[in-house]
Amino acid sequence: MRSNQHTLKKAYYFEGKGLHTGTYSHMKLMPAPADHGIKFRRTDLRSKPVINALGENVTNTARSTTISFRDTVAVTIEHVMSALTGLGVDNAMIELDNIEVPILDGSARPYVEAITKDGLQNQGVPRKYLDVPQTLEIRDEASGSWIKIEPADAPSADITVDFQSKILGIQTAHWDEHTDYATEIGVCRTFVFFHEIEYLFRNNLIKGGDVDNAIVIVENPVNEEQLESLSRLFSLPNLEITAEGYLNNLQLHFPDECGRHKLLDLLGDLRLTGGYLNAHITAYKPGHSINTKAAKALRALLR
Repeated sequence: MRSNQHTLKKAYYFEGKGLHTGTYSHMKLMPAPADHGIKFRRTDLRSKPVINALGENVTNTARSTTISFRDTVAVTIEHVMSALTGLGVDNAMIELDNIEVPILDGSARPYVEAITKDGLQNQGVPRKYLDVPQTLEIRDEASGSWIKIEPADAPSADITVDFQSKILGIQTAHWDEHTDYATEIGVCRTFVFFHEIEYLFRNNLIKGGDVDNAIVIVENPVNEEQLESLSRLFSLPNLEITAEGYLNNLQLHFPDECGRHKLLDLLGDLRLTGGYLNAHITAYKPGHSINTKAAKALRALLR
């Protein structure tokens, strides 16, 4: 990780459907001055309002992270937040012309590939690491999830993912300053269980989902009629189940890609603390709800 603050060297443009709302948006990642942090600007609204990417602005964590300020909303921010964090970007303005960030391929890969071609701009100002004064632990008794944040000399994270799935098993993932985020974490895509898809559609989620931006795990037996229904839904013929228990819409980058994606999400959500943590993060069954609760709790502790 860099000792000075860094921003982007130029602007980068992305467009596509939002995973949950299905709305089509254009997004622009832009350089920003030192000590600016990460902010979102809704360019489609009359006053072009800005939302600070901070824990206190989280308003929804249903399968993604949403931040809001007054009536201004930005949905599914975690992947771009993770990319900026993993690549060492301290300051950026993100312009968005609709409610939701494009899902793209379901990972942080498009951001990583664009930014790493040019490198970053050293701003000549020391990075303000967030020193954690004491161990902080957040638990969700209902889900069994927990996150522990412990003081450390440098940022690092270890997670354990357990969906009690015979396909996934128990997966672990690690990140620290020496991890190659671009190749080991940023490319890892979001995932969904086959049996969840119908429920998510009924509850107005994953309206922009398709088989190009998600790993589909087939945990339970599936008949031909169900496969045909999903094929029609996504306009993709010849869907099959692999011997490993995944839909054949794509090939895994890693056997533990799903676990690595959960780490990708965690890094993006914890960036809502407002910076880089001098802390070791240990997380068991992390998700957007407990991730952002941890970010809020740490923000409160550091005030």
